[in-house]
Amino acid sequence: MPKPMYITRKQELPLKGDNTSLFLQVIISIAVFIFAITLSGVLSINSILENWNQSILGSLTVQIMPINDSNPEKAAAETLAYQDKAVEFLQNVKGITKVTPLNDEQLKNLIQPWLGDGVNIDNLPIPRIIDVKISPDADINFIKLAQELAIASPQASLDNHKLWLSKLIQFADGLKLIATTVLLLVIAISAGAIFYTTQMSLGLHRNIIEILHIMGAKDAYIAQQYAKRMGFLGLIGGVCGLLFSIPTIFFIGSLATQIEGGIISEANLSILDWITIMILPFFAMGISMYTAYYTVKRTLQKML
Repeated sequence: MPKPMYITRKQELPLKGDNTSLFLQVIISIAVFIFAITLSGVLSINSILENWNQSILGSLTVQIMPINDSNPEKAAAETLAYQDKAVEFLQNVKGITKVTPLNDEQLKNLIQPWLGDGVNIDNLPIPRIIDVKISPDADINFIKLAQELAIASPQASLDNHKLWLSKLIQFADGLKLIATTVLLLVIAISAGAIFYTTQMSLGLHRNIIEILHIMGAKDAYIAQQYAKRMGFLGLIGGVCGLLFSIPTIFFIGSLATQIEGGIISEANLSILDWITIMILPFFAMGISMYTAYYTVKRTLQKML
């Protein structure tokens, strides 16, 4: 019984044997590795800013300064009385949704990292802290609110976080700008490597390309063969770079979680962020195909 004949499309250019293939794969692997790490940093900064918008911009902090008295019990009682007055006032302010005074254990946990474990906090005059949640659509005059709060509870002071938060946002925006610049440089370097590799390959196969032209092959046909080959190399290199970048991202994330109470520890990557990182090999493949195709067409117009 005769064997079935399978019709396959023959590739006239011996691109699989190019010495430049390994060089291009290594370059793309490194590029995708750097791109993935930097992109994860940008996405993490975005998550930090989102957490700030949800937890900080929608809240206030009220501090009740402790009363100085030789009798600690009397001083603590008077401080709590001023706290109760502040809570009662804040609960009646339009736009404030929740007023929560911190208990002794919560206050100790806040102060302990600053003073260390060797200090007995129980013997120190600790300010009372009130956490205030604000409605997202609230229109509050914070200057007027601070003045009225001082009248209702003279030991109370208001902090709406805007001063230091604006500096942190400027710092985060600066980091994002640097990271975005790095991403653009990585794309430019990768495209340059693909352009250089493709031109080298065209020089190596110049004689074959001339024969193909004599036989009637169009520039677009040759460019398509290069685009497919470079796209495949870009995909393989991108997968290799991604495989190295994922453990690195988790390692950096584990270091961030060790920063107790730190801002960096609030960074996290969502499922959508991980999907964005996972498609980087296809992004590398697209850039490789696009760059190779137009490099071949432009070069052949000058060569032949």
